[in-house]
Amino acid sequence: MDKMRMESVDMTAQNIEKIGALFPNCITETVDEKGTLKKAINFELLKQMLSDDIIDGDEAYEFTWVGKKASIVEANKPIRKTLRPCPEESVDWDNTENLYIEGDNLEVLKLLQESYLGKIKLVYIDPPYNTGNDILYKNDYSVSQEEYDEEIGMDEDGNYLFTNTESNGRFHSDWLSMMYSRIKLAKNLMADNGFFAIAIDHNELFNLGEICDEIFGFSNRIGVISVVHKPEGRNQAKYIGPSNEFMLLYIKDDRKARIRKVALDDEQVALFDMRDENGAYRLKNFIRLADGKYATREAKPDFWYPIWAAKDLSKVSVEEFDGAVPVYPITETGVERTWKTTKDTCAERIAAGDILAQKESGKIYIFEKLREDQVIKTHWINKKYHGFHFGTKILDDLLGVKTFDFPKSLYLMHDIIKLFTEKDDIILDFFSGSATSAHAIMQLNSEDMGERKFILAQIPASCDSKSAAYKAGYHNICEIGKERIRRAGRKIKDENPLTTQDLDTGFRVFKVSDSNMNDVYYSPAEYSQDLLSMLESNVKSDRNDLDLLFGCLLEWGLPLSLPYSSEEIDGCTVHNYNDGDLIACFDENVPDSVIKEIAKRQPLRAVFRDSSFANSPSKINVGEIFKLMAPDTRVKVI
Repeated sequence: MDKMRMESVDMTAQNIEKIGALFPNCITETVDEKGTLKKAINFELLKQMLSDDIIDGDEAYEFTWVGKKASIVEANKPIRKTLRPCPEESVDWDNTENLYIEGDNLEVLKLLQESYLGKIKLVYIDPPYNTGNDILYKNDYSVSQEEYDEEIGMDEDGNYLFTNTESNGRFHSDWLSMMYSRIKLAKNLMADNGFFAIAIDHNELFNLGEICDEIFGFSNRIGVISVVHKPEGRNQAKYIGPSNEFMLLYIKDDRKARIRKVALDDEQVALFDMRDENGAYRLKNFIRLADGKYATREAKPDFWYPIWAAKDLSKVSVEEFDGAVPVYPITETGVERTWKTTKDTCAERIAAGDILAQKESGKIYIFEKLREDQVIKTHWINKKYHGFHFGTKILDDLLGVKTFDFPKSLYLMHDIIKLFTEKDDIILDFFSGSATSAHAIMQLNSEDMGERKFILAQIPASCDSKSAAYKAGYHNICEIGKERIRRAGRKIKDENPLTTQDLDTGFRVFKVSDSNMNDVYYSPAEYSQDLLSMLESNVKSDRNDLDLLFGCLLEWGLPLSLPYSSEEIDGCTVHNYNDGDLIACFDENVPDSVIKEIAKRQPLRAVFRDSSFANSPSKINVGEIFKLMAPDTRVKVI
C-alpha cells in the first residue's frame, strides 16, 4: 500500500520525466544529499542529441538578471506545506465552488499544481508595482533560511515580507525574480484555451514583457492594453503625470484561445437590446444591402433563393413546407439583391435559431440575429474604468470605511472577465488585494446567469495600526477581501432577488500552513525521549479530519470545491468526497467491517492513516479486501 508524499509536486522531477519521454538515453541516476538514488539528466549526451541547436559561447538573444536561475529552481522545488480549511470564516461552505486562500502566493501556486492543472480559463493579476515602497514577497532564494529570516522578519501571521527600495542594488532583479517564478507556475494551471492578463505601470512594463514573452512565447502575446484609470493624471509625478496603466495579455495556445464576441462600451451594449438563451442580440435585415452591384442576383446567383416563412411567423426554412410563404431578397424599390449567406449556411443559422421572420405593414421580412460584438481596441478610455470613482469609492461605500488605497475599478474587472471567460469558467487571481475580481465575477454572473468560479489568493499583509481600516477591525488585507466578498454578495442578491436565487456568492477559506504530518525523518543521533513521544502519531496533534482530507485532495489532484459528506460506520467517521471520488477514514484501529463497507462502495480512491492498522499483516489484509471487492480502487495511507 503506497504512502502519500504530503508535499507539493516536484516540478523538476516532472520536467526530467518529460525529457526522458523524448530522449530516454539521456536519463541517468545520481544520489541526493541523503544518499538516495534519483533520476538525473546527462546534459553532455543531451547536447550531443541536439548538437545542431546548442548555443556555444556567450552570444544569444535572452533576457536575464541576477537571481533568475535561482527563481527558476525555486519555482520547481516541492514544499512540505498544506492548505488548512477554515469553515468558520467561509460563506456557504457546503455548497460554494469559490475559493479564498490566505498565504504566500508562490506556495499557493505550488499547492494547486495538481488539483487545477490545465483548468484555469483566466489568470488575472494586479501585482505590487515596483515603485520602491511596495511590500513584496519572498524572492531572494540565494541566501540561507536563517539569513533570510534575519533580513526581512515576519508579520504577525508568520508571513515573510520585505520592502524593495531603490537603494537596493538588486532593485529590478528582486522584483523580476518574484514575478518570474509565480508566472511560470501560473501558466501550468491555465487551460489550453486560457488567457493571462497582468496589470502593470511604466516602471517594469518592458521588463515584465520580456519575462512573459519568455514564459508564454512572443507569438502568444496578443496585446498591450492602455487603461486610462486616472484621466486627470498624478499630480505628484516629477515630469509627466501618468493617467494610465497597462495590461499585458497572453494566451497559452493560439490554436485554441478565442476572445468572446461581446460588447464592452455602454453605447455598444445598448444596441443589443434583445436577449434569448444564447445571450444578447439585435436584429438586422438579412438582405445584403452593401457591396453595391457585387451583391445582386446576377452577380451572386448562389445567394439568391427563397426563404420560406409560416404565415404566423412561427417557422422559417430554406425548404418549402405546408402553408409557407416564399420570401426573396428584393428591396423596397424592387431591386433583386441577395441574402447574406448561401442556402446551406442559411439552413445552419436557422437551425441555430439565428434567422427569423417578422411582419411589417403586412409584408414579411427576414432578419438575422447579430450577437453582441465589438472590436476590442488597445486603448481603454471609458470613464467607468476610473480607479477612484469606480474602485476606491465603491469599496469605501461597501465597507463603510476607507480600507484600500488603489483598488481596481469594479467595471474594469467586469469587462476583462466578460471578454475572456465563458459562463462556467474558473478565474484565478493570486494578488487579489481587496477582492475586486471576486466582486466582478459575482456581478457578471448575476447579469448573464453565469456560473463562473473564482480562486483568490492573498498574503495576509498587516494593516497599519493607525489606519482607519485597522481601527474598524480589519487587521490584514485578507480580512478586507473576505468581508468585501460577503457584503458584495449580499448586495447583489438584495438588488436582484428574482434572478439571483441560485447565484453562488459563497467561498471556502483555506490558509497555507506547514504540513499536517510530523517530520519523522530524523537521524538516529537526533532521537530523544521527547521526540519518541511525539512520534507516537505521524499526524500533528492540532490537525483534524478536515485538515487531513483536504491535504489528501491536494496530493491526489482533486478540486477543492466539490461537495462531500461524513457518516458514522461502526464507530468510525468516514468521509465521502464527491460521491466516491475519494473515501477516507482517519480513525485509529479501523475494523474490517468499515474497510469492507468502504470497499463495497468501490470509490476511485481510498485513504487511511498508517496508524489505523496494528501491524503489517493488518495492512496487507486491507489490500487484499480491496483487491477482492474493489480492484480498481487506488488505496493509500498517510
